[in-house]
Amino acid sequence: MNVRLISLTLLAFVLNIAIANDEVIPGNAENGRLLWTLETTVKGDVRSCSTCHTADPRQPGKHTRTGKPIKPLSPSINPASLTDLKKINKWFHRNCKWTLGRVCTAQEKADVLAFLRSN
Repeated sequence: MNVRLISLTLLAFVLNIAIANDEVIPGNAENGRLLWTLETTVKGDVRSCSTCHTADPRQPGKHTRTGKPIKPLSPSINPASLTDLKKINKWFHRNCKWTLGRVCTAQEKADVLAFLRSN
């Protein structure tokens, strides 16, 4: 990983932004809130991020299939949340596909991160 990308990655964590192809993308917390609560139908199931994580990211959630507890995603409650870029990318990939039936765009990721960090 080059120094410029490392610097952009650190900046992303501080400023609630996402990076796509070395481009810095500012997040919009209100758009992130709307996406977080947006209900979609995938494979006959109505889903949203809040289905498992609750509408308030400061609250613990629960996986709908397994019942496994999910820690709050808001860094104000769970300081360890959103600190590992590899985990962030992994969970965005999995959860966007499950919730939206597709991979999230870089803008959607930036918006959701801004929303989560605003709580």
